[in-house]
Amino acid sequence: MSRAGVAAAVVGTAVLIGGSLGSLDRPQATVGSTEPNVETATASIDVHVAGWVLSPGVVRMAPESIVADAIEAAGGLRPGALVDRINLAAPLRSGDQILVPGPDAMAESSAGGPLALNRASAKDLEELPGVGPVLAERIVAYREQNGPFIEIEDLLQVGGIGEAKLASIRDLVRVP
Repeated sequence: MSRAGVAAAVVGTAVLIGGSLGSLDRPQATVGSTEPNVETATASIDVHVAGWVLSPGVVRMAPESIVADAIEAAGGLRPGALVDRINLAAPLRSGDQILVPGPDAMAESSAGGPLALNRASAKDLEELPGVGPVLAERIVAYREQNGPFIEIEDLLQVGGIGEAKLASIRDLVRVP
């Protein structure tokens, strides 16, 4: 074999080996595989979308997604959805539940049952004992910045709510 032929063979082999090694660190497709792709699993979050959406259920989202993205992934809004009661721009966290209220939510809020913290407007919150306009706005702002309340004790993270205030409203509110 000539020198040029040997050189071409060496270069060709190097290209093949380099291409194979370069693909080792790329995520491989897992179509039909029962093993999850670790990179994909850590690069997504699961969110439960319920209420007045076309296809309620758990949706898998990118970590930087917002509530509007999750609603879209759940098929979009049903006619009559009260989107002014939720923050469409709130960032999502894995395990969040987004409850899109419908027309029945208006009747719920006037029925006298526990107030749904994740759906209540500032005006609704003002009806709680010891909650005025400023504190009601803080609760709504906290929810919009941090996502829905997971448990009632999360109210302690809102400026102006301490143990005593929480104790006075605990039985009057609920999450989801």
